[in-house]
Amino acid sequence: LPMAFRDVNARRHIGLQQLSSLALAGRTLLGPMKSCKFIVDESTNQSTLICSAVRLIESLDLSSAAGQLLNETIQAQNKEFKTGMSTLLFLIGAWSNAILECLQQNVPVSAIVSVMSEGLNSCCERVQCLQISIHDVNKELCSSSVRPDAFKSKTCQIGPDSLLNPQNFPYFQKDILAPEEVIPINSCSHQDDCNCNKCLVSPLAGFGSIASLVKPAGDKSTSVSSGSSVITSSCNKQKLTHSRYFSTLGKSHFSSQQGNFQGYLSGQSADACECYGLGHLAVTLSHGNQASMKLLQSIVAYQQERAEGSGSSQFNIAEIVTCCLLGLPESYSCVFPGLVTLVSPEQATVIKYFEDKPLRILLMDGDLTEQYRHLGFNRPCNVRTILEHPSLQEGRAGDLWLSSMLDILISFEVNLVLVKGNVCDNLMERCIANSILVIGSVTRDVLRAFGEVTSAQPVTYLTQVNAACVGSGAQVELWKACDGRAMDLGELVPVRIKVRGIPLLTAVLTTTVPSKMQLIEDRFWTLVYRLHHALNDEKVFLGGGAVELLCLSHIQMLAEQPLQPANKNAVKEFHNPWLAASATEYKSVVLQALASGWKQYLSVVLCNTAKAASVLEACTLVDHHLKKAADCGSPSAYILKEFRRGDLLRGGSGPFADHGDSLKVYDNVTAKTEAWRRALDLVLLVLQTDAEIITGPKRNQLLNSHVSSEFMFL
Repeated sequence: LPMAFRDVNARRHIGLQQLSSLALAGRTLLGPMKSCKFIVDESTNQSTLICSAVRLIESLDLSSAAGQLLNETIQAQNKEFKTGMSTLLFLIGAWSNAILECLQQNVPVSAIVSVMSEGLNSCCERVQCLQISIHDVNKELCSSSVRPDAFKSKTCQIGPDSLLNPQNFPYFQKDILAPEEVIPINSCSHQDDCNCNKCLVSPLAGFGSIASLVKPAGDKSTSVSSGSSVITSSCNKQKLTHSRYFSTLGKSHFSSQQGNFQGYLSGQSADACECYGLGHLAVTLSHGNQASMKLLQSIVAYQQERAEGSGSSQFNIAEIVTCCLLGLPESYSCVFPGLVTLVSPEQATVIKYFEDKPLRILLMDGDLTEQYRHLGFNRPCNVRTILEHPSLQEGRAGDLWLSSMLDILISFEVNLVLVKGNVCDNLMERCIANSILVIGSVTRDVLRAFGEVTSAQPVTYLTQVNAACVGSGAQVELWKACDGRAMDLGELVPVRIKVRGIPLLTAVLTTTVPSKMQLIEDRFWTLVYRLHHALNDEKVFLGGGAVELLCLSHIQMLAEQPLQPANKNAVKEFHNPWLAASATEYKSVVLQALASGWKQYLSVVLCNTAKAASVLEACTLVDHHLKKAADCGSPSAYILKEFRRGDLLRGGSGPFADHGDSLKVYDNVTAKTEAWRRALDLVLLVLQTDAEIITGPKRNQLLNSHVSSEFMFL
């Protein structure tokens, strides 16, 4: 009878079944070649395009307890890392199914929890050998056997005359304040040890984004396009195809007559291999996201150029903001120093009076409303202020406050106000009438950046303003597209606020497809945070499935080990010799269940990237590598060798299967391992919660609530 009860209990783990069903919707979001999904709002019939686990979870019905826990887990990963959510969601589903199978085999819950936790900890320790430091990544890129000759036929040939035309490079934008400055792309100091020269850009770039690495017509040196999908008028009409394994590194030997250029790492490191810099690290972390990679490379180059004087080359994510412009082609996406934001047409009329004029700027760290009080403000109880002599000239309540606030701005000759929070609509109207531009919903990092270069000091209330708080030197203009036209996108108008030397950069993201706007922004920030976490960790994992393959090999090796009697530590941990013996008895079964999660992960990635035509073919390929790794005697050595050759889990298909050389791909260390731990922690939490409900004091009542055929038979 107890065994029969256990069979019924296994079928009562509704929470695990719900996790499995919810996670199933995210299978196509795994890997570098994600399949996007359209999410339709039934109430409005509006649709949006998603390609991340976060957006998927936001669109699902998560009314159940398991759904709420799943949402909290995904949101926690997103809040901390902004990457790894798809892996987290998939492993939650895979391990939920694996545990349900263990329950069907009558494996005790205590054994599942103990062995799976122990197995994951062992894997995290084992894969440390596949970590590589950022310095070693640069050295590997420098000495890499990647040769772009294999892709020569797919390289666009652009002559010098085309290079001078900014129309051919929509990422390039001119900075009116400092036309002599440029953002160099993939530049490096001239070292004989490196197979690269200084990469030059047009001076019209003026802090513009990265463009394709090209060579002039007639130049016989090797050159590789950086992967822009935009076909220029002088380029061969052949669109490049990319995957995470496609090489974008190459030489650039063209010259320019436009001025002097300097690599952003010139003279910064004695190591010649440092010439690749963070821009090339961004390529290895892009996982096929070419458009975002170009923007990020441009940002990295600008930040490192600024940091040369201080000797620091650290990537600063706080100095990056985005502005989404709907209605323009994606080729218009670019990077600007300063702040690009959207304002109303009424505010845009004020800007026309400000163009090319230095403005006095005020920064407000709070809301610009009458009711706003700073955090921690103690409101006096039972105190009411009554005006004994109300002004007869004021026609409505609040006009006195509006007039006083406006008087303060006018008295200090403030032209531009950046507000962290909301702005009173009535005050906004009065400011527009007096040619004062007020922009709300500005982040604290933006305020800090403008404060550094304008000497403005943020205030909480306008009544705190004095002469020392007001900065100067800012300029405002209507944002212009790459063809020089100012854009009016309907209800909102893009404007640009700039100051000479400002560290703030705005990535302007554009598209003509409304449902794709959120997707483009998510992809950009995912890549930005990948680079951010890689620098914080100071190391990366080998990518392309190398880490998961080693985990799978390691777990299978542990599962094949002969059973050993429970040791004293295990007995002490469980406070029961039977539980310790149970964990030892079912160790192989549980470890195989844990391994199945990574095997499913690799199989789905292979299918999503078209490296395998079916799940069966993908599993066969994974088993083939596992066998070769086992025969090698050292799975980690085998995986490292195959990774360096570029043959790991590539199979015989794919657009670049014929080329032995490829650009290496890397993954974040902490984000990946935390995704594993969060996935297993959630699954085990739901498992134990379901077990408590079923085996608690009301077990019989719960089991009889829906009488099954098995229970009736008993």
